[in-house]
Amino acid sequence: MEKLKILNLNFSFQRAAHYHINGGMLLMGVVLLAMFLANSPWGDIYASFWNYEVHLQIGEFNFFSHNGHHMTLMTFINDALMAVFFFSVGLEIKREILVGELSSFRQALLPIVAGCGGMLVPVLIYYFMTAGTPAQSGLAIPMATDIAFSLGVLSLFGKRVPLSLKVFLTAFAVVDDIGGILVIALFYTSHLAVNYLIASAGILLILCGGNFFRVRNRWFYIFWGVIMWYLFLQSGIHATIAGVVAAFTVPATPHYKIGKYINRIRENIAVFPASDKEGVVLSKMQINVLKSIESSSDRVISPLQSLEDSLHGMVNYIILPLFAFANAGVSLTADHGGLEVGMATWAVLAGLLAGKFAGIYFFTWLVIKMGFAGLLKGMTWVNLTGVCLLGGIGFTVSLFIANLSFGDSPVLLTQAKMGVILGTVLAGVLAYLVLQFALPKQPAQE
Repeated sequence: MEKLKILNLNFSFQRAAHYHINGGMLLMGVVLLAMFLANSPWGDIYASFWNYEVHLQIGEFNFFSHNGHHMTLMTFINDALMAVFFFSVGLEIKREILVGELSSFRQALLPIVAGCGGMLVPVLIYYFMTAGTPAQSGLAIPMATDIAFSLGVLSLFGKRVPLSLKVFLTAFAVVDDIGGILVIALFYTSHLAVNYLIASAGILLILCGGNFFRVRNRWFYIFWGVIMWYLFLQSGIHATIAGVVAAFTVPATPHYKIGKYINRIRENIAVFPASDKEGVVLSKMQINVLKSIESSSDRVISPLQSLEDSLHGMVNYIILPLFAFANAGVSLTADHGGLEVGMATWAVLAGLLAGKFAGIYFFTWLVIKMGFAGLLKGMTWVNLTGVCLLGGIGFTVSLFIANLSFGDSPVLLTQAKMGVILGTVLAGVLAYLVLQFALPKQPAQE
């Protein structure tokens, strides 16, 4: 049974990594397209396109509005679609805490400490470079790691990469996600509307009640999660946090236990002939048995796993590419004709490139030297260097936090985005060069 559990977890990781890797490759292409359009003769059309209003209206009520202002296509992507992304992240975090790499203290210690170092050092570097300037409010921009992009780079080495490196990268990136979510919740909250906040607390009670009373219908959590998103949007707490909160209420236990399901399958198999000849006409009873098995199969998968699996494709192939296409289109030249760079650019670049590497590597070294954890199988200090550099690929959440930090300052926003893109590209290239040297030339033995 323990071996079956390990195989199941490994399959789940490989399936999720497959989505992340392919999504990362797609993101790279979308970023190049957005950069091209933003700096082409069609740049004005590209920029103005995102200002179109989005409506889901009944009478005078528009569901996609905030304080009487209709959402633009850009805010719809950043506030609504990205809430789905954060819902998916919340499901992934909950799974990792329950049965994944963060499920036990000893297992989780190394990536948690590495992730904390990878958040703390970039923030300190950014602070010392921007203290007392208008760019200071972007402190949190370089603290994130983009799991899709980083796994995409790692996938270029195929089976040369030990599974331990992939798991370590994924685990500390999840810790980064938790840190980013907390920062957004705590520091990017505007003036609170208490009535909406109280109403959203009521919805949270409904969701928790559904979990407590073993409601396993995933549409229950989707419906009330959407209502919570709208209330968060109006309350002043950033609406994407509703996605994470709702995700944590989704049950992780299935309607049927796996043992009961397997026993039922064994009983039902007896009604089918042992012959493997083609053209056997099934009886009505056999058809009903097959339908019963199909229905039971859905019920043996927990709502958490079912939603996580269903959302992977949408998030990685639709939502994140749309977000990248809308937000990565940075005009490279300023009004004076030179590159649009400034202190925010250099601070973000230094935080992602030097800060992420130093924080992840040093904190990992520290916890190992203190004897609290050890290097995982297949990890060496050299290939760990490459993975630490991959931590500087901070695309999605870094751009998201840049929008929150400098939404009212187009110049600082452009400078910060330039830093994110430069830091991501340079970190990816350096990581590739180091891993090309550090990884074995033959496929790693798992």
